[in-house]
Amino acid sequence: MNEKPNLLLRRARVLNPEKGSDVIADIHIENGTIKRIGKNLKAAGAEIWELKDKCVAPGFIDLHCHLREPGREDEETIRTGTLAALAGGFTAVCCMPNTQPPIDNENQVRFLVIESERVGQARVLPVAAATKGRAGEEVAEISTMVKVGAVAVSDDGDPIANPEVMRRVLEYSKIDDIPVVSHCEERALARNGVVNEGRVSARLGLPGIPSCAEEAMAIRDILLADYTGARLHIAHVSTRGSVALIRWAKARGIPVTCETCPHYFTLTEDRVESFDTDYKVNPPLRAQTDVEAIKEGLSDGTIDAIATDHAPHLAAEKEVEFEKAPFGMIGFETAFSLGIAELVNKKVLGLAAYLAKLAVAPARILKLKHRLTAGSQADLVIFDPKLKWTYQRDTARSRSRNSPFIGRQLTGKILAAIIGSRVFQF
Repeated sequence: MNEKPNLLLRRARVLNPEKGSDVIADIHIENGTIKRIGKNLKAAGAEIWELKDKCVAPGFIDLHCHLREPGREDEETIRTGTLAALAGGFTAVCCMPNTQPPIDNENQVRFLVIESERVGQARVLPVAAATKGRAGEEVAEISTMVKVGAVAVSDDGDPIANPEVMRRVLEYSKIDDIPVVSHCEERALARNGVVNEGRVSARLGLPGIPSCAEEAMAIRDILLADYTGARLHIAHVSTRGSVALIRWAKARGIPVTCETCPHYFTLTEDRVESFDTDYKVNPPLRAQTDVEAIKEGLSDGTIDAIATDHAPHLAAEKEVEFEKAPFGMIGFETAFSLGIAELVNKKVLGLAAYLAKLAVAPARILKLKHRLTAGSQADLVIFDPKLKWTYQRDTARSRSRNSPFIGRQLTGKILAAIIGSRVFQF
């Protein structure tokens, strides 16, 4: 990281997905603020970066990740996680509360905010627990946690099984107008499943998680959002049925938004035939028909945002029998490139529309000011959408290495992130 109080980005392809603009322009950043955007700018004493054939866009916001601090700093820390996030273009990340202890009170939220500021990398936006201890029984002190920095509430990692408790969480969330992030999983249906229920689970003899386990909880929470008028955000959408339900809800004007993750539009259940536990995620990798439905949902706007669900685990935890391994893969550094390959290059989304899923939609869902305009704080990423690179184990920035994409050649590379006067180059 370097401090650059006077920086001129010249001849960049400036993409502003909020306005739908895509132009060749210069950007002058002074004392952390975007002073001017235009052509042939001059700035006395500025450091000049020539960015021909490079792109500049608003920094990405990850709506869903796991930083493991406090409690599992052996897997990830705020320092290592936010550096990995920046390398993937994420200048802000929403960390989930399933830590040890859980983020279920004012002091825990305050710790995350203070530690994030001390580290000085990507900004951490805490998602606080919806219920005390994430036990699903008693609503947490939501307003108190919002006052010190929580941007949403969730018991992610577990569903809120009791519909009456979920109703109360939604009702309390309306006081501060924040979204409730739902981990949609009906445990009575999922039981001890480890992969998608279908032909692959049957062939491998592994217990399956049916798609209806996600969909049953999704429709329950959609109906509760309709009844309460509260804002519902459905996490890590993975099935064709969930996409259809969310499309139906939006058509009825129900206040629901949602996200999916790169592995749900990139990988299918066939990958688990290798028994590589890095492919074990929750929700599980689904069938090809689900992958196509996810892409269609991204294309038609049903799916608002793309998040990583970055979930670090130690090698010793993953290098066990498939059924015993924890769910999750890391995703900060590969998410952007996977979207370039699977969505942009395959014409599912244009580049500006893709960037909107990473930056504009998350800011809208969280009601954050996040703009690439003169007078705004600099919060930018610089990338080359055509640059080929290989994700290497030795140079990965996360503390954990549980990614099935290690060793894979990817297209589209983040070159730098700028937050105020702080510049991070990769």
